Amino acid sequence: MHTRDTPDTPVRWGILATGDIASAFTAELTKMPDAHVAAVASRTEARAKTFADRFAIPKAYGNWADLAADDDIDIVYVAAPHSAHHAAAGLCLAAGRNVLCEKSFTLNAAEAADLIALARTHDRFLMEAMWMYCNPLVRRLAALVRDGAIGEVRTVHADFGLPGPFAPAHRLRDPAQGGGALLDLGVYPVSFAHLLLGEPDTVRATALLSPEGVDLNTGILLGWQDRGALATLTCSITAGTPVTASVTGTKGRIDVPHGFFYPERFTLHRYGQDPEEFVAAPDAPHDSLRHEAAEVMRCLRAGERESPLVPLAGSLAVMRTLDAVRDRIGVRYPGETTETGKPWTEHP
Repeated sequence: MHTRDTPDTPVRWGILATGDIASAFTAELTKMPDAHVAAVASRTEARAKTFADRFAIPKAYGNWADLAADDDIDIVYVAAPHSAHHAAAGLCLAAGRNVLCEKSFTLNAAEAADLIALARTHDRFLMEAMWMYCNPLVRRLAALVRDGAIGEVRTVHADFGLPGPFAPAHRLRDPAQGGGALLDLGVYPVSFAHLLLGEPDTVRATALLSPEGVDLNTGILLGWQDRGALATLTCSITAGTPVTASVTGTKGRIDVPHGFFYPERFTLHRYGQDPEEFVAAPDAPHDSLRHEAAEVMRCLRAGERESPLVPLAGSLAVMRTLDAVRDRIGVRYPGETTETGKPWTEHP
């Protein structure tokens, strides 16, 4: 596995895709002295060069394959739409690259399982870019819950909604790009519930679908029968929701204000006691992308094939839950890969 030998030797990153999240992540990497953005790839050389010029990246490729074949790259960050994650991450893993792949990890659990198997076959690091799990305050919250600060968990609530409106041609409305609220936004509430309770036993869901067949407004009810716990989750691309979360147990409650997946604070209410507020360090990166990058680079230097903060089994479990939600609401994507063992090519 390609790694950097010491913390003083920068990890060399390749960036696959040049959209908004790729820009945000690359901007954070440029602030980290132990990271070096060595190359970028896009569908066209012009877009790659524009991105490279913006961030002073030495190499710009007009296709994914050249990036995947570059032995001067330690890890590729896949920031393409989730409809392309299976193809893009698979191409890189098969070429011997380590991979950090944006969420939702893939379109479905079968594709996720395929990537995990490929990473293990080629002995490469693979991680879903669920940056929420790397956030120090989210980690503190999860630790409090595990340690029994609020007793046995009974309910989890979380929401993520954008007001829109989004035109039919927008990627969030495009079935060919895995559009809809669920995979783009709902993955955060679902992952939050998984972090605290694991994979649910039961999944129920209802949604308003667009004329194109993607979900616009979705409600999810997850159940853990052996624990007596429920999660009520919503996601929307037609309504700007509070984007808050809470977890309630038999001895108390934790409330997370707006931006629950990159919190600056949260409040612990223990029954019969004064509230306790937990606040992010004053110099902590606000959006957690740097925490995510730091965890990836720590894993590479340690020779780890997956992160204990974002384990592959957890990413696969989340994809199974998202599959179950889509089954309940009737959302299916054109050309969706549902079988493993597909050939790794440039295009999905």
